[in-house]
Amino acid sequence: MKTEMYCYMEDRDKLVLPSGVPDYGDAFETWLDPDHTAVLEIDMHRGHVGPEDRLTLCVPRARDRVGAHNRFQAECRKMGIPIIHVQHWQRHGGVDDLNNKKHNRMANWRVLYYLYVEDNELMDEHSWEGTKWLDLITEEEEGDYYIRTKKRLSGFYPTDLEFLLQNLDIHNVVLTGTMTDACVLSTAFDAANRDFRVIVPRDIVGGFSEEAEHGALQVISLHLGLVVDSPALLAEYFARKDMTLPPDLVGITDINDAAGTLARA
Repeated sequence: MKTEMYCYMEDRDKLVLPSGVPDYGDAFETWLDPDHTAVLEIDMHRGHVGPEDRLTLCVPRARDRVGAHNRFQAECRKMGIPIIHVQHWQRHGGVDDLNNKKHNRMANWRVLYYLYVEDNELMDEHSWEGTKWLDLITEEEEGDYYIRTKKRLSGFYPTDLEFLLQNLDIHNVVLTGTMTDACVLSTAFDAANRDFRVIVPRDIVGGFSEEAEHGALQVISLHLGLVVDSPALLAEYFARKDMTLPPDLVGITDINDAAGTLARA
């Protein structure tokens, strides 16, 4: 490795990654190879993180990190790392979930959310095609990719995400977006089960609550991938590309310190 790259075990104990250790071989060297890495940004659309007071399913912790997404992804684009916007995208009218005709109508997440999420009639049309709720709130650039058939929690179901990653020759995926404890966690499991190396910058993802977010990152760090600080990850990537890390990212552990936040409507 080009830097003293570290991760967090159980989302709290900092551990410098070993380099050149016989038991690991080049595992972490290739895990952190920017030339075979893509960023999967999950569900950063208006229904979750828009500026309005009322949304279909608001995730305030992710909304507060829109600026962090924009800054991180802008830096990744400089190095040629692909950005893939993955969205929960349902047919208008709810046949994919709310109004399906199966014996167990509605996806599990929706049934459970009625138990504890504040009553909100807008949730009926969450992620419906043709509504404003699918407008991406994060910045987009020419050359970005899109996955718009996600119907459940995982970015891999039922989508062609794996097909796209294979054709881009991607071995490592950096997961950003919302919710850490639902869609990010589920995507991390599916990515790891497909032998993609998983990286989650803990200062960018946003969960339902601080506690739920921490629990998800604990699981990811123990079983699925590297939980990291995004400035440190960018420092390693920039070093490998023989590029200079922007000065405002040097010496910080939270990219939010160098990025703005989304203004409320």
